[in-house]
Amino acid sequence: MLTLRTSAASPFGRKIRIAVEVLGMGESVRLEPADTSDASDSLRQQNPLGKVPTLVLPDGQALFDSRVIIEYLDVVDGRGILIPRTEDRIRVLRHQALADGLLDAALLQVYEARFRPESHRLDSWLDYQREKVERALLAFASDIPGRRSTGVHIGEIALAVALGYLDFRFQGKWRTTYPVLVDWLQEFDRRVPAFGGTAPPL
Repeated sequence: MLTLRTSAASPFGRKIRIAVEVLGMGESVRLEPADTSDASDSLRQQNPLGKVPTLVLPDGQALFDSRVIIEYLDVVDGRGILIPRTEDRIRVLRHQALADGLLDAALLQVYEARFRPESHRLDSWLDYQREKVERALLAFASDIPGRRSTGVHIGEIALAVALGYLDFRFQGKWRTTYPVLVDWLQEFDRRVPAFGGTAPPL
Protein backbone atom coordinates (compact mmCIF):
# COMPACT_ATOMS: atom_id res chain seq x y z
CA MET A 1 0.00 0.00 0.00
CA LEU A 2 1.21 3.50 -0.93
CA THR A 3 0.61 6.36 1.48
CA LEU A 4 0.02 9.87 0.20
CA ARG A 5 0.77 12.57 2.77
CA THR A 6 -1.05 15.73 1.82
CA SER A 7 -3.62 18.28 2.94
CA ALA A 8 -7.09 18.97 1.58
CA ALA A 9 -6.13 22.47 0.42
CA SER A 10 -2.82 21.55 -1.27
CA PRO A 11 -3.07 22.06 -5.04
CA PHE A 12 -0.04 19.88 -5.71
CA GLY A 13 -1.56 17.20 -3.51
CA ARG A 14 -4.78 17.54 -5.50
CA LYS A 15 -2.80 16.95 -8.68
CA ILE A 16 -1.58 13.63 -7.32
CA ARG A 17 -5.02 12.63 -6.06
CA ILE A 18 -6.57 13.23 -9.48
CA ALA A 19 -3.76 11.32 -11.19
CA VAL A 20 -4.28 8.36 -8.86
CA GLU A 21 -7.98 8.22 -9.75
CA VAL A 22 -7.32 8.63 -13.48
CA LEU A 23 -5.01 5.62 -13.30
CA GLY A 24 -7.54 3.60 -11.31
CA MET A 25 -5.10 3.24 -8.43
CA GLY A 26 -7.38 4.59 -5.72
CA GLU A 27 -7.51 1.30 -3.80
CA SER A 28 -3.71 1.13 -3.76
CA VAL A 29 -3.13 4.57 -2.26
CA ARG A 30 -4.05 5.51 1.30
CA LEU A 31 -4.51 9.21 2.06
CA GLU A 32 -2.95 10.42 5.31
CA PRO A 33 -3.38 14.07 6.31
CA ALA A 34 -0.22 16.05 6.98
CA ASP A 35 0.28 19.31 8.83
CA THR A 36 3.30 21.15 7.43
CA SER A 37 3.26 23.63 10.33
CA ASP A 38 3.39 20.94 13.04
CA ALA A 39 6.97 20.13 14.03
CA SER A 40 5.83 16.85 15.57
CA ASP A 41 4.21 15.60 12.36
CA SER A 42 6.12 12.62 10.95
CA LEU A 43 6.10 14.37 7.57
CA ARG A 44 9.40 16.05 8.46
CA GLN A 45 11.04 12.67 8.96
CA GLN A 46 9.58 11.33 5.71
CA ASN A 47 10.45 14.41 3.68
CA PRO A 48 13.32 16.60 4.96
CA LEU A 49 11.67 19.60 3.30
CA GLY A 50 8.49 19.05 5.31
CA LYS A 51 6.35 19.61 2.23
CA VAL A 52 3.28 18.01 0.70
CA PRO A 53 2.60 16.00 -1.30
CA THR A 54 4.89 13.20 -0.18
CA LEU A 55 4.33 9.62 -1.32
CA VAL A 56 5.54 6.94 1.09
CA LEU A 57 6.32 3.59 -0.54
CA PRO A 58 5.72 0.21 1.14
CA ASP A 59 9.43 -0.03 2.05
CA GLY A 60 9.31 3.36 3.80
CA GLN A 61 11.10 5.30 1.08
CA ALA A 62 9.45 8.66 0.39
CA LEU A 63 9.06 10.41 -2.96
CA PHE A 64 8.67 14.17 -3.53
CA ASP A 65 7.88 16.59 -5.20
CA SER A 66 4.70 16.21 -7.26
CA ARG A 67 6.49 15.78 -10.60
CA VAL A 68 8.65 12.95 -9.23
CA ILE A 69 5.54 11.29 -7.79
CA ILE A 70 3.78 11.59 -11.15
CA GLU A 71 6.76 9.97 -12.90
CA TYR A 72 6.67 7.12 -10.39
CA LEU A 73 2.93 6.53 -10.78
CA ASP A 74 3.21 6.63 -14.56
CA VAL A 75 6.02 4.05 -14.55
CA VAL A 76 4.21 1.75 -12.10
CA ASP A 77 1.03 1.93 -14.16
CA GLY A 78 2.96 1.23 -17.34
CA ARG A 79 0.39 2.47 -19.89
CA GLY A 80 1.81 5.93 -20.54
CA ILE A 81 -1.47 7.62 -19.67
CA LEU A 82 -0.16 10.52 -17.60
CA ILE A 83 3.00 11.02 -19.66
CA PRO A 84 2.55 9.79 -23.24
CA ARG A 85 5.28 7.76 -24.88
CA THR A 86 4.64 9.51 -28.17
CA GLU A 87 5.68 12.74 -29.86
CA ASP A 88 3.30 14.52 -27.44
CA ARG A 89 5.49 13.68 -24.43
CA ILE A 90 7.48 16.92 -24.38
CA ARG A 91 4.38 19.06 -25.00
CA VAL A 92 2.60 17.39 -22.08
CA LEU A 93 5.60 17.84 -19.75
CA ARG A 94 5.92 21.46 -20.86
CA HIS A 95 2.26 22.06 -20.00
CA GLN A 96 2.79 20.50 -16.60
CA ALA A 97 5.81 22.73 -15.96
CA LEU A 98 3.92 25.87 -17.01
CA ALA A 99 0.89 25.01 -14.84
CA ASP A 100 3.12 24.17 -11.88
CA GLY A 101 4.93 27.49 -12.34
CA LEU A 102 1.60 29.30 -12.39
CA LEU A 103 0.73 27.55 -9.12
CA ASP A 104 4.09 28.47 -7.57
CA ALA A 105 3.51 32.15 -8.37
CA ALA A 106 -0.03 32.02 -6.97
CA LEU A 107 1.12 30.26 -3.80
CA LEU A 108 3.85 32.83 -3.21
CA GLN A 109 1.20 35.56 -3.25
CA VAL A 110 -0.88 33.65 -0.71
CA TYR A 111 2.15 33.02 1.52
CA GLU A 112 3.15 36.69 1.34
CA ALA A 113 -0.24 37.69 2.74
CA ARG A 114 -0.28 34.88 5.28
CA PHE A 115 3.22 35.13 6.74
CA ARG A 116 4.55 38.64 6.14
CA PRO A 117 3.19 41.71 7.97
CA GLU A 118 1.49 44.12 5.58
CA SER A 119 4.03 46.85 6.33
CA HIS A 120 6.83 44.57 5.04
CA ARG A 121 5.21 43.45 1.81
CA LEU A 122 6.73 44.55 -1.47
CA ASP A 123 4.17 45.52 -4.10
CA SER A 124 6.79 45.19 -6.83
CA TRP A 125 7.48 41.58 -5.80
CA LEU A 126 3.76 40.73 -5.66
CA ASP A 127 3.30 42.32 -9.09
CA TYR A 128 6.14 40.15 -10.38
CA GLN A 129 4.28 37.03 -9.24
CA ARG A 130 0.94 38.28 -10.61
CA GLU A 131 2.55 38.89 -14.00
CA LYS A 132 3.81 35.29 -14.07
CA VAL A 133 0.27 34.06 -13.51
CA GLU A 134 -1.12 36.31 -16.25
CA ARG A 135 1.52 35.30 -18.79
CA ALA A 136 0.91 31.62 -18.05
CA LEU A 137 -2.86 32.05 -18.44
CA LEU A 138 -2.36 33.88 -21.71
CA ALA A 139 -0.08 31.13 -22.99
CA PHE A 140 -2.61 28.45 -22.11
CA ALA A 141 -5.49 30.44 -23.61
CA SER A 142 -3.54 30.66 -26.87
CA ASP A 143 -2.71 26.94 -26.91
CA ILE A 144 -5.87 25.26 -25.61
CA PRO A 145 -8.49 26.19 -28.28
CA GLY A 146 -9.44 23.23 -30.44
CA ARG A 147 -7.59 20.70 -28.31
CA ARG A 148 -9.75 17.83 -27.11
CA SER A 149 -8.07 14.85 -25.57
CA THR A 150 -9.52 11.36 -25.44
CA GLY A 151 -7.33 10.55 -22.46
CA VAL A 152 -6.27 12.62 -19.47
CA HIS A 153 -2.58 13.49 -19.35
CA ILE A 154 -0.65 15.26 -16.62
CA GLY A 155 -0.49 18.57 -18.48
CA GLU A 156 -4.28 18.77 -18.41
CA ILE A 157 -4.49 17.69 -14.79
CA ALA A 158 -1.92 20.29 -13.73
CA LEU A 159 -3.72 23.07 -15.61
CA ALA A 160 -7.11 22.13 -14.15
CA VAL A 161 -5.64 22.13 -10.64
CA ALA A 162 -3.98 25.52 -11.21
CA LEU A 163 -7.25 27.06 -12.41
CA GLY A 164 -9.06 25.47 -9.49
CA TYR A 165 -6.57 27.05 -7.11
CA LEU A 166 -7.15 30.47 -8.65
CA ASP A 167 -10.86 29.91 -8.00
CA PHE A 168 -10.17 28.81 -4.43
CA ARG A 169 -7.74 31.53 -3.34
CA PHE A 170 -8.35 34.39 -5.81
CA GLN A 171 -12.14 34.34 -6.22
CA GLY A 172 -11.93 33.13 -9.82
CA LYS A 173 -11.02 36.58 -11.15
CA TRP A 174 -9.26 34.93 -14.12
CA ARG A 175 -12.61 33.78 -15.53
CA THR A 176 -13.65 37.17 -16.89
CA THR A 177 -10.51 37.53 -19.00
CA TYR A 178 -10.10 33.94 -20.19
CA PRO A 179 -13.50 32.49 -21.22
CA VAL A 180 -11.78 29.91 -23.41
CA LEU A 181 -10.16 28.46 -20.29
CA VAL A 182 -13.50 28.55 -18.47
CA ASP A 183 -15.00 26.43 -21.26
CA TRP A 184 -12.01 24.10 -21.20
CA LEU A 185 -12.22 23.62 -17.43
CA GLN A 186 -15.95 22.84 -17.61
CA GLU A 187 -15.21 20.21 -20.25
CA PHE A 188 -12.39 18.77 -18.17
CA ASP A 189 -14.66 18.60 -15.13
CA ARG A 190 -17.19 16.59 -17.15
CA ARG A 191 -14.53 14.15 -18.35
CA VAL A 192 -12.74 13.77 -15.02
CA PRO A 193 -15.04 13.23 -12.01
CA ALA A 194 -11.99 13.23 -9.70
CA PHE A 195 -11.59 16.96 -10.33
CA GLY A 196 -14.84 17.78 -8.52
CA GLY A 197 -14.23 14.98 -6.03
CA THR A 198 -10.93 16.51 -4.88
CA ALA A 199 -12.08 20.13 -4.60
CA PRO A 200 -10.70 21.84 -1.47
CA PRO A 201 -13.14 22.66 1.33
CA LEU A 202 -14.65 26.13 1.16
